[in-house]
Formats: sequence, C-alpha cells, structure tokens
Amino acid sequence: MELKNKIAIVTGASSGLGAAISKALVHQGIKVYGIARNLQNLHLLSDRLGENFIPVSLDITHVEAVNTWAKNTFSEKLSPQILINNAGVGYFRKIDEMSYEEWKTMIDTNLNGTFLMSSQVIPLMKKQGNIKHIINIGSIMGTIAQPESSGYSATKFAMQGFSEALFKELRYDKIKVTCVNPGSIETDFFKNSDIKTHSNMLHADDVAETIIHILKTPDNVLIDSIIIRPLIPQAK
Repeated sequence: MELKNKIAIVTGASSGLGAAISKALVHQGIKVYGIARNLQNLHLLSDRLGENFIPVSLDITHVEAVNTWAKNTFSEKLSPQILINNAGVGYFRKIDEMSYEEWKTMIDTNLNGTFLMSSQVIPLMKKQGNIKHIINIGSIMGTIAQPESSGYSATKFAMQGFSEALFKELRYDKIKVTCVNPGSIETDFFKNSDIKTHSNMLHADDVAETIIHILKTPDNVLIDSIIIRPLIPQAK
C-alpha cells in the first residue's frame, strides 16, 4: 500500500506502542485519528506530531459513543484506509486473586473495543475500491500462555482467532487483516504488575516501524499473523 495521504485510526494512541505507531504513521504522510481516554496526553502528542494527528477522546468500550463518533466523523468522501486496534489492558495475577472488574476490563477493552471499532470502520472500507488494512495488536501471550496471565492470554488468543476469521471474511473486499503479536515491550504497560521492564525488551518505535513495513507490503501480499520477539532475552 502507498501510505502517503491515507487516513488511519489508532486506538490506545496516547502512550506506549499506540503513540509510537501514531508517530510512525504521521511521518509517512498519513492523517491519524488518535483515540484514547486521556485527552491531555493526546494533546501533548498532537503538539509533537502536528496537524496530521487528530486527538480523539473516546472510550472504545461504549457502544453508543463509538457509533456516534464514527458516523459524525466519516462518510463516503472521508473514510479511513487503515485501522490499528491497539488499545489494550492487562492484569497479571493468579485466577483466584483476580477481581471480576479486572477480568471484565480486559474483555471489554481488548476484545469488545476491537469489535466495536472494526464493526463501524469495515462498512466504510468496503465502499472503497483500493486496498485497506486492519492491524490488530495481539501478544506473544496469545500464542503461548504463562502462569498468572489467564485473563490477558484469553483475550489475546481470541484476538488471533478473530483476526484469522476476519481476514478470510474480508479478503475479497480488498481489506487486509494482520494480527501482530509482540513480545514484551519496554513501556508503562506492566506498571500494575510484578513484571519488571529491562533493556532487552522490544522498543515501541521498533515495533511501530515493523508495522509500517507490513502496511507497505505489495497489494497482492498478505501477512496474516506475525510474532515479534526480542533477539536476546532478559539478562540474568
């Protein structure tokens, strides 16, 4: 796909990988609608990235809010070609120590938010004749589970299945679907867990550049799923 002058939506854009993806897309000449609940962080990012980054304060788990925003923002004349379903949350505890609220938050954000945003954007994409691309951010924990990751892994295994079914459903509409499964990224994602960040983790900017390469694949080529790992594990 030729990226310049395209329109993209990035969820979870205010920090971490979402902010890095937004920056990489803007640098390619793409107009980015960056979605998050933290409007202050979105405006700080907008100050850095310029007018091609449009801050959108939106809770993607609220059905009516997502539907209203999509209908008020886009039309057949203004429609996104790229959707990055990046928003996600993780709580890492033993199952008998995890609250229902934590479990439900992961399901609502990681899965329901992805469904709600996709269900609004896909009809707009289908009306376009060119190539479009949906990238769902999964996790390596959606390919192999670890102790104390039952809730998070459940959502990311589901993301892998959702993405595979979706690409088979949408391929004849010229909509590519890719599930990107990174290993641990050195961001604030793990601040509410006992997982310690370290210098050998993946860096958000590097994962974002890999996503740019995926978007640039030739129109007749699809990468339906990819795992991105750090070359060297945590130093002992």
